[in-house]
Amino acid sequence: MNILVTGGAGFIGSNFVRYWSDRHTEDKVYVYDKLTYAGNLANLTGYLNVKNVFFEQGDICEKARLEEIILKYEVETIVHFAAETHVDKSIDGPGAFIQTNIVGTYTILELLRAHPEIRFHHVSTDEVYGDLPLDQPEAKFTENSPYSPNSPYSASKAGSDHLVRAYRRTFGIQATVSNCSNNYGPFCFPEKLIPLAITRAIFDQEIPVYGSGEQVRDWIHAEDHSLGIELILTKGRLGETYMLGGNGERQNIWIVRKILELLGKSQDLMVHVGDRKGHDHRYAVDFSKATSELGFSPMKDIDTRLAETVSWYQAHQDWWLPAKPEADKLAEKYLSNRLA
Repeated sequence: MNILVTGGAGFIGSNFVRYWSDRHTEDKVYVYDKLTYAGNLANLTGYLNVKNVFFEQGDICEKARLEEIILKYEVETIVHFAAETHVDKSIDGPGAFIQTNIVGTYTILELLRAHPEIRFHHVSTDEVYGDLPLDQPEAKFTENSPYSPNSPYSASKAGSDHLVRAYRRTFGIQATVSNCSNNYGPFCFPEKLIPLAITRAIFDQEIPVYGSGEQVRDWIHAEDHSLGIELILTKGRLGETYMLGGNGERQNIWIVRKILELLGKSQDLMVHVGDRKGHDHRYAVDFSKATSELGFSPMKDIDTRLAETVSWYQAHQDWWLPAKPEADKLAEKYLSNRLA
């Protein structure tokens, strides 16, 4: 199979490319990425031009360029990761999120109208459903939960989800959708909570934690996420949506404390800062549909995966050190609003 992975040089996309290439050795994987600040060809070291993985630079909003690639490589399947994803950046500048996440997805969908033989999988987030109350631990998002996004990022992803479903229903494209919980693992740009905490703790720098830190997220490792997408592509029903979670519900403050413990660092490095605008309280997903229909379940628990992630960042400072100045700049912005 010839598979095109949009955003395949980014965090989750590159993990999927590596996962797929290792397990489907006869397939050719074409990475299509704009290479913004979070896209990095180093994420594909050892795979690019080595293991049937090839790269083409381009913007998903450029229809002619995208169609050129589809025709050139006789693409049979598209897995769509390309997106702007950082909530804080979406608050500071929503425009890029509307352009990439909505217009970019629309551009791909228009191409699929002209090439209905192509199988399409759209990767989305549980944040489109809003948030859940902290005092109702039994409550979880399902595929039937109402959409209620609370940030420009999640609103833009909600818009893209709606477009995919509309094009499936109206034009009959061969599409599926997955909504996943928070991802972590190798190659995550150090602006997100887990890699930010790890990389700053290694250098004994203060780690900002929003508000009380009691916000709850369900964490899924990027490898488990890749497994879920593989199962959807090979076993999923067209037109369906599947939730993908990691059985990793933890408070943000637990995550930071655990990272400091794993690194043998002082808990005093954790600093509480003013809360994010419109901050969601809790995310949790019920992925029983993916389990019953596809056989999906996370391969390892969060304690094991988090320890592996910390070890990876310790061993790969050459990868993340070039990105550290930008991540530190963001962290210092948070720390300027520290709580008394």
